Amino acid sequence: MSRFIDRVVLHVSAGKGGNGCASVHREKFKPLGGPDGGNGGRGGDVVLEVDGNVHTLLDFHFHPHAKATNGKQGMGSNRDGAQGDDLILKVPDGTVVLDKDGRIVADLIGVGTRFEAAQGGRGGLGNAALSSKARKAPGFALLGEDGVERELVLELKSVADVGLVGFPSAGKSSLVSVLSAAKPKIADYPFTTLVPNLGVVSSGDTTFTVADVPGLIPGASDGRGLGLDFLRHLERCAVLAHVVDCATLDPGRDPISDIDALEAELAAYKGALSGDTGLGDLADRPRIVILNKADVPEAAELAEMVTPDLEARGWPIFTISAVSREGLRPLTFALAKLVADYREANPKAEPKRQVIRPVIANENSFSVIADPEIPGGFIVRGTRPERWVRQTQFDNDEAVGYLADRLARLGVETELVKQGAEPGASVTIGNVSFDWEPQTPAGVDLTRTGRGTDPRLDQVERIGATERKHASRVRRGLEGLDPEDQ
Repeated sequence: MSRFIDRVVLHVSAGKGGNGCASVHREKFKPLGGPDGGNGGRGGDVVLEVDGNVHTLLDFHFHPHAKATNGKQGMGSNRDGAQGDDLILKVPDGTVVLDKDGRIVADLIGVGTRFEAAQGGRGGLGNAALSSKARKAPGFALLGEDGVERELVLELKSVADVGLVGFPSAGKSSLVSVLSAAKPKIADYPFTTLVPNLGVVSSGDTTFTVADVPGLIPGASDGRGLGLDFLRHLERCAVLAHVVDCATLDPGRDPISDIDALEAELAAYKGALSGDTGLGDLADRPRIVILNKADVPEAAELAEMVTPDLEARGWPIFTISAVSREGLRPLTFALAKLVADYREANPKAEPKRQVIRPVIANENSFSVIADPEIPGGFIVRGTRPERWVRQTQFDNDEAVGYLADRLARLGVETELVKQGAEPGASVTIGNVSFDWEPQTPAGVDLTRTGRGTDPRLDQVERIGATERKHASRVRRGLEGLDPEDQ
């Protein structure tokens, strides 16, 4: 038996970009052929797409980790690496995507609607793309970037025209079973239905869907009895139908009090999607009251007694029996009329385009702050500096020199001087710490030595940043001394 899963935590990882290639063209009788290293391929994206054949989040419940493929490394002869394949994850219509902080990042309604859950990393540039007047034959290439990794919460909110609400054992599942071809579980004990059941109903030229929402109880809007999980599936329903048990044996209940209790819960519940669906709060939806179990004589008498009081509220009232099917035809026509009126006032929307809410950021901006752990040290933060560090091969002096030039052009060196950085000061960018040495200003031609080397990176007899961090941790008792220092 398949399981209905309507909330899962999904871990998505986009593909890593391929590294660039550092290659020199080699051909007989053609010396100094020049750089011909290709660029690395872009990593694959992770995309969520609404599929009409998917009705549950069960697959993600058993496979909560999804990873796209990596891009391929660039090759010689100016051959770029292949891009990673995008990973398309099929989700049901009505899926809401939230980040780990609970903020809505996508509301997926309509077959074909897509959302880019994680973006693949950029491929690194090969040395052919890095060649310039100053570096005619670079002996290095840039590394590919890691893909985005995110933790998302997927919640399924049923897409139905009519939502049946009522206390447990009010007969909602029985009503769905006689109105449609759906076969939900039906039993004579409360909370038989633990997940919503959808049924398709045809009435004349109108076809609509009915959602049997699991039984609600007082306190549902505060989460009592899994109330929040149940109420979530009403957010997209255009019409709400109260299904009232007129044959209940509970002495403290009657149809009027049942409806009042449920109305209080609907008014207290604030759906997260009220602004996105355009349906408003649950308290504002059209209502219809269904007095069920009229096949029981006492229930029929009670329904006749309370009908005038309910009609005074301006709601359509229908007395039915899901068992004997009494009164179902007028009810079906009334529901179809309410749904048709809603559809006429709200034409069906086309599949939504992906809505991106970008955070305003200037990639050229950066900040330099004092390092709290290392006296005289500094930490550089910014989108570009941190990306450039991730792209750099630190075992290649020429690549490190290229990084220094990029940082100088961005203004990092100038800012370090303004803040009083001394030669040899520890500078941390991202996860890398290095000793700062004032470099030759950007744009000045340098005398090149060999490929992969940079004359500005001569070793100096100074304690490095790594050694200073180690000494600091030793003083605080976080690390022990190296054997040779004892």
